[in-house]
Amino acid sequence: MRGKIAVETRRGHFMFCIQCEQTKPGGCQVRAGNCGKTEATANLQDVLIMVLQGISTYADRARRLGAVDPAVDSFMPGAYFTTLTNVNFDDDFFVGLIGQALAMRDGARRLYETACRDRGLTADSVPAAARWQPGATREELLLAAPMASLVKDLDRVGPTVTGLRELLLYGLKGCAAYAEHARIAGRMRDDILARIHGVGAFLASGPTDVGELTEQAMQLGALNHDVMALLDEAHTTRFGHPEPTQVRMSPRRGRCILVSGHDLVELEAILEQTQGMGINVYTHGELLPANTYPGLKAYPHLAGNYGHAWQDQQREFAAFPGAILMTSNCLIDPETRGYADRLFTCGPVGWKGVRHLDDRDFSAVVTRALELPGFTEDAPEKTIMAGFARNTVMGVAGTLLEMIGRGDVGHIFLIGGCDGARLGRNYFHDLAMETPKDSLILTLGCGKFRFNGEDLGDIGGIPRVLDMGQCNDAYSAIQVALALSKALDCSVNDLPLSLAISWFEQKATAVLLTLLYLGVRNIHLGPTLPTYLTPEVMALLQDKFALQPTGIARDDLQRMLGHAA
Repeated sequence: MRGKIAVETRRGHFMFCIQCEQTKPGGCQVRAGNCGKTEATANLQDVLIMVLQGISTYADRARRLGAVDPAVDSFMPGAYFTTLTNVNFDDDFFVGLIGQALAMRDGARRLYETACRDRGLTADSVPAAARWQPGATREELLLAAPMASLVKDLDRVGPTVTGLRELLLYGLKGCAAYAEHARIAGRMRDDILARIHGVGAFLASGPTDVGELTEQAMQLGALNHDVMALLDEAHTTRFGHPEPTQVRMSPRRGRCILVSGHDLVELEAILEQTQGMGINVYTHGELLPANTYPGLKAYPHLAGNYGHAWQDQQREFAAFPGAILMTSNCLIDPETRGYADRLFTCGPVGWKGVRHLDDRDFSAVVTRALELPGFTEDAPEKTIMAGFARNTVMGVAGTLLEMIGRGDVGHIFLIGGCDGARLGRNYFHDLAMETPKDSLILTLGCGKFRFNGEDLGDIGGIPRVLDMGQCNDAYSAIQVALALSKALDCSVNDLPLSLAISWFEQKATAVLLTLLYLGVRNIHLGPTLPTYLTPEVMALLQDKFALQPTGIARDDLQRMLGHAA
């Protein structure tokens, strides 16, 4: 049932997972979730999360005494990232990662205890997550998994506290994933790693105070804002600011490699390693915006984008006549459509039996691409305009303000986020199509594929649909909104601006918390509400932020326009 957490007595034998929009009613309490994750994988991920919180318990306390271990700190974002929806499905990988995490926890414990001794202090008692010994083998870890169940004390603390804990945990996962993207791109800050530890240590303590949990969620929103700013800095420093670009959406003749996920750095490495080899490199899904960065556009064999959002990948990957590299979420079972032998993973991604590549050595991908036929002819050219990130939009801010002042632009909509397979996601297409002709649509994330192929025209030469990039580029949209509110001397909530956010997984949760931290109200969230938003938690967010579920597009549109008036 929407907004409720229901746990059957069998939860010790089956997975219990409610972290994404694919969740079955009452949570995925089955042998395999809708994402394809098995109960074993889900339970191993629960064990990993509990060990990570134990690491943070010691690391947070040690840091307060001035003791820091960079290896422990840098381990955390990537480890959390592996537990996101549709990232890693390999049990053996998680058994190994849990072993690394336990070693990291031992190191963090020694760091804390040494810091205490050096200062003549006695180490404080620690919560269970810092003391727990789940074992080493797969069998031992699975037997221990019920101790790590995310809802093991639901009956004791109730659905409101459990829901807020889950909201905080999933926001932390999404924030950590963005932090890992930034780290891979060469940017990280010590204070960000410290704050990630702080949230993990807070969760490990078993918080039960609704006020404290809500405040921590807002502070996590602030942290995610800083992480997205850091990632924006990493990308724009390395690749330049995105530029308005007609991105080719149809293939060219020749051998080919498809790169999916989010990581621009991995794409750059592929481009470097295929120079002069006659291999065309295509982006897929969330990597479409890579075609608009000057540093990546400079590679002539970056041939454009192939395909659409992640949920279409099984059909699109099966039809792609080349090698495929998955750099981050969202991976779907590659075996059912017969392309596992030409699929490769890197970074946090994994599927048992699919070759995983480390250290950005993509020679195996190149070799496989040369073995495959590629496209035999050029398809008729089709393009989509993208590249309207904050630098571009801010460059025409004066013009935009004049257009708002004259009434040429009556409203601005932010429509975007994570896409998915549910039929209700047609809502975002319908909403975009219903928007008035004097309105602009800012979009980001793979949710844009619902409508970015539609011709919605322009206003005074400015396209009505402005593609601002990946989901993490919500930072760009936020900066534009803040700049407009400053120029118009009003709050963001007083702008002629409405937000319709499609959520799917934990990165979207982190972005939502950032928007709430900034005080943004009247967000329409859909197509269904997260299961962990219990009625009590939803009531809290509706009261504080007027957060509301999406309904019928035409009715919601009238409400949005009425609110602005």
